[in-house]
Amino acid sequence: MSALRTAWDSDLAYSFRRSPVAVVAAFVTLLLVLAAVFAPWVATTNPFDPASLNLMNGFSRPGEPNAFTGESFFLGTDDQGRDVFSTILYGMRISLFVGFMAVLFALVLGVFLGLLAGYVGGWTETIIMRVADVQLTFPSILVALLIFGVARGVIPIEHRDQMAIWVLIIAIGLSDWVQFARVVRGATLVEKNKEYVQAARLIGRKPMAIMLKHILPNVLSPVLVIATISLALAIIAEATLSFLGVGAPPTQPSLGTLIRIGQDFLFSGEWWILFFPAVTLLALALSVNLLGDWLRDALNPRLR
Repeated sequence: MSALRTAWDSDLAYSFRRSPVAVVAAFVTLLLVLAAVFAPWVATTNPFDPASLNLMNGFSRPGEPNAFTGESFFLGTDDQGRDVFSTILYGMRISLFVGFMAVLFALVLGVFLGLLAGYVGGWTETIIMRVADVQLTFPSILVALLIFGVARGVIPIEHRDQMAIWVLIIAIGLSDWVQFARVVRGATLVEKNKEYVQAARLIGRKPMAIMLKHILPNVLSPVLVIATISLALAIIAEATLSFLGVGAPPTQPSLGTLIRIGQDFLFSGEWWILFFPAVTLLALALSVNLLGDWLRDALNPRLR
């Protein structure tokens, strides 16, 4: 209880309570994440199980009984008779999984390379930062497209659908590591000249131990802020790639895939197939991004 009380009375918790935007964003994010995690229990059906589909339910309007079966669906159905509400929940699971794993991969890679560049210096720093500079000249979505295309060309055809999600994670992660590396390198250049690092060197600590046990804990604050904002960008990147048809496979559609499917029926009057997945993606990305903005301001000592 004392630990919870201390956390509740901290400056970060006070800043959170004083920010209505952060509270609403956290509530929306938590609601969507929980809905995705517990999709098998919240969703009315498993929309990706062919045995549960009824083509006669296709194109049912939201809240209206189907003309053939009489069944009613809260958010309507798509062309295959899949409940749009259930497809959103299951699609959001894939979008969140890809986003979290891509950011985690980019964070680990970027932090390690940033520590290495800032602490070792010399040719190691030059090579890492020049690669980062070159990558920054290209839009991250183009880098992800290139990596995804190369990986798909290497993987055998029979394994492409099974590996598509992991290829997507690696592609987005490799396109986003630069910002982590640049921030960590700058912070490492400052920290490595401080007394506690000099003391660790004098007692014979190895460079890797100094980087991981002494410098790393002191450069994590900006990394957490970047990771939060990058999560929203990774979710949008995944949706963009899936919308372009090079992301999640049709057997495991994400929110981007659902939006791409809905676009085909937008001008024929079935607007709900596109509208509800798009609104869900917008709410998810916006709420996570607002949380990242609040966290950046809350951890900035100049704004306290």
